[in-house]
Amino acid sequence: MKRLLGTIVLALSAISPVTYADNHDGVFIVGVVPQFEARVLHSTWRPILDLLEEKSGYKFKLRGSPSIPKFEKELTEGKFDIAYMNPYHLVIANEYAGYIPLVRDHGRSLSGVLVVKKDSDITDPKQLDGKTLAFPAPNALGASLQMRQELEDDFGIKFKSNFVKTHDSVYLNVLLGEAAAGGGVQKTLGRQKEEYQDMLRVIHKTKAVPPHPIAILPSVDKEIRESIHKALMEIGESEEGKELLSKIPMKEIGLASMDDYLPLKSLGLERFYMSPINE
Repeated sequence: MKRLLGTIVLALSAISPVTYADNHDGVFIVGVVPQFEARVLHSTWRPILDLLEEKSGYKFKLRGSPSIPKFEKELTEGKFDIAYMNPYHLVIANEYAGYIPLVRDHGRSLSGVLVVKKDSDITDPKQLDGKTLAFPAPNALGASLQMRQELEDDFGIKFKSNFVKTHDSVYLNVLLGEAAAGGGVQKTLGRQKEEYQDMLRVIHKTKAVPPHPIAILPSVDKEIRESIHKALMEIGESEEGKELLSKIPMKEIGLASMDDYLPLKSLGLERFYMSPINE
């Protein structure tokens, strides 16, 4: 297991060394894992970054990625000074680029959900043996990595994986009958149209893990890292800030450390992880 993770990290190290993202004008580049379309991500994150600028005195530019694999490649190349990523992204990005977690949500945990059509006769994941299942991307943690690991290891089934790029597409594929079931997370399921939610049913949830962190490159000066961390915590103390953070969602912002995420290494997720290098 450790050998497999080491192989991944060794492969990633073939990329040019990470120093500092392209913030030559004193602007910090911020990346966000694209679970939703660009319009939604911008409307969620731009107000947060505006408030962060006000409290920290620094400038932040939100740079979108067209897909989760593209985001992963940019992350391993250190293209973002600051990034909001899934927990397993952090494990890989920390090993190679040294990303340091700043904050995470202390008010909830992350679990993947496996959904079927409400009128489906499938009630147990074991009934999905040999079926086609939809997942957003190979390396989406709860929705794909953990879900596939638990389906194989805990339920002993084999299935065809269809990666459809976004969580929204997963739910649509299930509703249209293109997949017998699909992996997502409660956050994205809860953002679907009410009529879509009413037509879906959850048949399995993965083991809970600490949720997505906001992390920063170690090449950002320590004093600046501490200032940004302090500003993020201050945002979480105001009513305005809490309202903005809840849209991520981040209900209760608090300190994050690598110790929170190291247990992920014991799950054997390397078997399902797909390196973004050749994307």
